[in-house]
Amino acid sequence: MTNKQNPAPFDKMMIIRTVILLLAWLNQFLVMKGYKALPITNEDITFIITLLISIWAWWKNNDVRYKARRNTQYLKDRGLK
Repeated sequence: MTNKQNPAPFDKMMIIRTVILLLAWLNQFLVMKGYKALPITNEDITFIITLLISIWAWWKNNDVRYKARRNTQYLKDRGLK
């Protein structure tokens, strides 16, 4: 019998970022196809929202800065990640 550890719970902010990102991409796709999905009237606004949310999601889910990469390596070296 193996000792299974409980997996780490999802971070609430990660879930929120993912949902917002998916909504932004869905809205962008529908606007490109000529539909009006969300109550946003200007294609430029949806593009800006999609761009900002994409950058935000990418930044928060990746170790971009040196300090974050160093901390991730520290955790990996100790078998914590």
